[in-house]
Amino acid sequence: MTATNFTRTLTTRLPAEEVFNIILDVRKWWSGFFNESFEGETRSLNDSFSFNAGEGAHYSRQQLVELIPVKKIVWLVTESKLSFLEKQDEWTGTRLVFEILQEESHVNVRFTHEGLTPDVECYDSCTPAWAQYLQGKLLPLLNPEKV
Repeated sequence: MTATNFTRTLTTRLPAEEVFNIILDVRKWWSGFFNESFEGETRSLNDSFSFNAGEGAHYSRQQLVELIPVKKIVWLVTESKLSFLEKQDEWTGTRLVFEILQEESHVNVRFTHEGLTPDVECYDSCTPAWAQYLQGKLLPLLNPEKV
């Protein structure tokens, strides 16, 4: 049996171009819960940024490796140290993938953390954190009329 990557889909009525730009601005949606900080850039192909959270509990560096305007954004985790895990570099080599899918009356945003599967140690603590950022921070940005 193949392990399933952590995936969530969010829906919005915003134009796909606006959705694309919101996702690229990670500081707006990947923050606000665990004293997060960022260094680096997030918007252009090959940009690299670091993310720190939880007073040193989570460090990761991401590089923007795929950018298809208004359709897809992929960050490769090039370095990680999650101090609460036995294998602290578990995120290294995983990918954060956002696919923007235009439907008739709305846009679906499918987020997949490739490599974050139920068989890795981080799954039980990382998936609730991802859900918190996606539902609590990104979704309100994508649906400002509901805030």
